[in-house]
Amino acid sequence: MQVKLTLSLEKDVIEHAKEFSRRQHKSLSKLVENYLRQITANASDKEAITPLVSDLSGVIKPDAAEKRKADYTDYLAEKYR
Repeated sequence: MQVKLTLSLEKDVIEHAKEFSRRQHKSLSKLVENYLRQITANASDKEAITPLVSDLSGVIKPDAAEKRKADYTDYLAEKYR
């Protein structure tokens, strides 16, 4: 069942949104509906791990990642002295 909803937005936001909806060939109402559906979905619905991410998990060990981050921070500090 569809129900009407009134929103108050800045004029320029509305203009950009209308242009975007035209380029997407979808109504602005449908875009807003899809956006609200997406942000209110259960975490399990949108947190699905793809096979690529699953394959890459564990490639870099946490200690190595922290060391790499520290090394990069040191590099940037030296570069911008």
